[in-house]
Parts: sequence; C-alpha cells; structure tokens
Amino acid sequence: MSSKPEPKDTHQLNGTGPAASPCSSDGPGREPLAGTSEFLGPDGAGVEVVVIESRANAKGLREEDALLENGSQSNESDDVSTDRGPAPPSPLKETSFSIGLQVLFPFLLAGFGTVAAGMVLDIVQHWEVFQKVTEVFILVPALLGLKGNLEMTLASRLSTAANIGHMDTPKELWRMITGNMALIQVQATVVGFLASIAAVVFGWIPDGHFSIPHAFLLCASSVATAFIASLVLGMIMIGVIIGSRKIGINPDNVATPIAASLGDLITLALLSGISWGLYLEQDVWQYIYPLVCAFFVALLPVWVVLARRSAATREVLYSGWEPVIIAMAISSVGGLILDKTVSDPNFAGMAVFTPVINGVGGNLVAVQASRISTFLHMNGMPGENSEQVPRRCPSPCTTFFSPDVNSRSARVLFLLVVPGHLVFLYTISCMQGGHTTLTLIFIIFYMTAALLQVLILLYIADWMVHWMWGRGLDPDNFSIPYLTALGDLLGTGLLALSFHVLWLIGDRDTDVGD
Repeated sequence: MSSKPEPKDTHQLNGTGPAASPCSSDGPGREPLAGTSEFLGPDGAGVEVVVIESRANAKGLREEDALLENGSQSNESDDVSTDRGPAPPSPLKETSFSIGLQVLFPFLLAGFGTVAAGMVLDIVQHWEVFQKVTEVFILVPALLGLKGNLEMTLASRLSTAANIGHMDTPKELWRMITGNMALIQVQATVVGFLASIAAVVFGWIPDGHFSIPHAFLLCASSVATAFIASLVLGMIMIGVIIGSRKIGINPDNVATPIAASLGDLITLALLSGISWGLYLEQDVWQYIYPLVCAFFVALLPVWVVLARRSAATREVLYSGWEPVIIAMAISSVGGLILDKTVSDPNFAGMAVFTPVINGVGGNLVAVQASRISTFLHMNGMPGENSEQVPRRCPSPCTTFFSPDVNSRSARVLFLLVVPGHLVFLYTISCMQGGHTTLTLIFIIFYMTAALLQVLILLYIADWMVHWMWGRGLDPDNFSIPYLTALGDLLGTGLLALSFHVLWLIGDRDTDVGD
C-alpha cells in the first residue's frame, strides 16, 4: 500500500519492547521481518504496520559493558531468535586492580627480556663486526622495532579478532593464522631490506665513506634477522593469544608485552650472530652476501599468495606499508643517535640501558593502543560513528583522569613505570652491566626520562587511535608501529640527553669494562 504509515511497532531482537521513535527498515544493521500487517485507520484507509527487528549491537554500550560483551558480537549471525550459543570466554569487568594484575607479569617478563637484550648489546658492542661496521648499531633500533612494526601489530590484530569472536571455529582460526603469518613474512623481508638501506645512508652521510661489502653485509644481516625473528615470534604470539582466551584472560593485556619479552632478545641475538658469521666470510662476500639476500627475496611471492587468501590480511598487504616503513625510518634516527653515543666514553652505559627504556615504553603504549582499538571495534567498524570520535587532541585530564576504562588503564600503565624500572636497574646493577655506577642522581635523571617518555606516548596513543578510527583506518594495523617507533626515538633521545647532563655535572662515573 502507498499510504504513509503512522505508528510502527518496532520490536528489538533482545525483546526489550517497542522503540521510542520510528525506524526505517533499511537502516544500517537492521533487517525487516517477512510480511506486513494491515489495519483500518479512522478514515477507513488501510494502514500498513511494519514489524521490524534489529540486530543486537554494542553501539549503545559503555566501555565496561563493551569489554564484558567481547566475543559475543558475531558479524556472521543472521539468526532472529533471542537464543544465543555459548559465548567465548571473556574477561571479567576490569577494575584498576584487575588490569594491573593481568599486565604486571607480562610487563615484568617483557622488561627482563629487554634487560637481557641490553646485556647482550653491552657485550657484542665490543665485537669486531660492530667495531669495523659501525652501521650495525643503526640497525639495532630499527630491527628491534620490528616487534612494534610487525609482532605487536600482529598481537593487537589477533587479540581484537579473538575478542570479537573471529577465531572461534577451527576454520576461522586456521585462516587467521596462515594469512597473518604470511603477511608478517612479507613485511619483515621488505622492512629488513629498507632498514639496511637506511643504515647505509645514515652511515654514509656523516662520514662520506661508502663500502660495497659493508652495504651487502648490512642487507644480508638485516633481511635474515627480520625474517627469522618474525617467524619465531609470530608463532609464539599465536600460541599466547589462543591460550589466553582459553583461560579467560584478556589477550590485549598480555599479548603485546610477551611479544616484546623475547622479541628484543631474539632479534638482537640473531642480528649479532648472523652479522658476525657473515663478517667472517668477507673474503668471499661477493658470493655469500648476494646469495643470502636473493634467497629471502625469492620467497616473497609465496608469502604474498598466502596473505592474499585472507580478506583481513589482503587489505593490510595492500595498504599497510606506510606505517611500518615510516616507523622504520623513525627508529633508524634513534639508531643514528645510538651509533654516535655508544662509542663515546662520556655515554658509558647507553648500550645496556637503551633497549630497556625503549622496550618498556613501547610495551606499555602498545598495551594501551591495543585496548582502545579493541573497545572501538566492539562499537562498530573503522569510520563508523565518527561523530563520537574526538576531532581535536584530548586534554591530558581526559586521557589520564576521566572515569572510563581506557583512562583507568592509562593510569595503571603509567604507575608501573617507576617500580618496573627500579627492578630492571637493580637487575642490571647485580649483573654488573653497563660499566657504570648507579648513583641517586643518575636514577633520578633516568626515571625522569622514562616517565616523560611514557607520559607522552600514552597521550599520543589516546589521540592517534581515535583519530585513525575516525578516518576509517584500523588502529590495529596503523597505530602501534608509529607509537613504538616514537618510543624508540624518545627513549634514545631522552636517555642520551640525561647522560649528557650527568656528564656536564660530573656524575658519570664509569668502571673499566671489557
């Protein structure tokens, strides 16, 4: 009938009763019931009453409710009944205590991983390959940053998929695993190659010296390290996320710190070992170095084909290069700072403390970015409800002191900085790393740098994730590489500044090291 309907009985899927206002049956997220009913109006004209249903969605839920309902919002369900199957395990309502409890152990584990990486760097900086090919130091932050560019992004992406129910069936799980593992191998190979080019350029500009054997050595070492490290860490991440969901822990709280716990150590150990082994074969470099590069490049078509089979990874394969490449360039600037300071006696200890301060800052901001991204995914898709996303930079009070769950987690993560770094500094002191004396004034300057780094990163994360979401970009793929790279640059720069000030005031006492 063509008469305009007056009243519409709108029945929600969850059975809460009629809606407060009329709704169009072709609105987003709603499906019409089959058939209509006819009634006679006061003038005898037929009035068509359309009964519609709406899909349950999380757009009206507050943040705590959204976290409680994770995993129960299935995009593939067209069932009109109110009965739902058993939802996958979801975390309890998160208080500050529960967030801190879940984050604490992975945070400490990740911190000890960065301490171990710092101790390794403190040792290998005296190796002949690091002394003769100093551009390897420029590779260190760039390759260690791969855990932010690739592994942490993978962890955030899979954590979101697990929380919204996209890894509940074996078929979905296998598709997510194969697609994402192939994707990070493509990204690791390309980023490793670009990182070596950046190291060559940054090493050549100040000195004006270019060595072809050293350039091939850097390329082979970087590509091989990035590939192997991403393969190992990617497999670990998948196991962590699947296990955390089975025991009822929010993967956002544990996946990214664990990605970093072994990431720095494994990556640095691989870089040191591979570069040292290739350096020993420098007499036949014209055969060995190009062959290593060609082998990993030849595998690229295989990984591209596998990554294209999954819709989620296909999009990242085409559009996800900008953040990882820019983040690699940012981290390389931090590597240039490290290269210029690590051999200066006035900056003794930079080698052992740099992975720690960079790793802790990157771990904490990755947890926060992953949590905010998961919350936004529970309320829709990127670009939806953009009017609810802040268009301006949030105030620090909103980021750290508002009552919502993301502000609560920011406070918890910020409060972990001082006790965490005290534990890590004590561990380094007990292991006699860094060839430096931990005086009170050094600890004060170090803590100031660490707190300022994390404060800036958490504030930028709050703005960046919402800004990217409002522009239709998935923060899981775009935000974490930028944030961890900024963490590397801020950490290295602030630490170098602290060491320089301490040297000026005469508080840098160094021990004789090997």
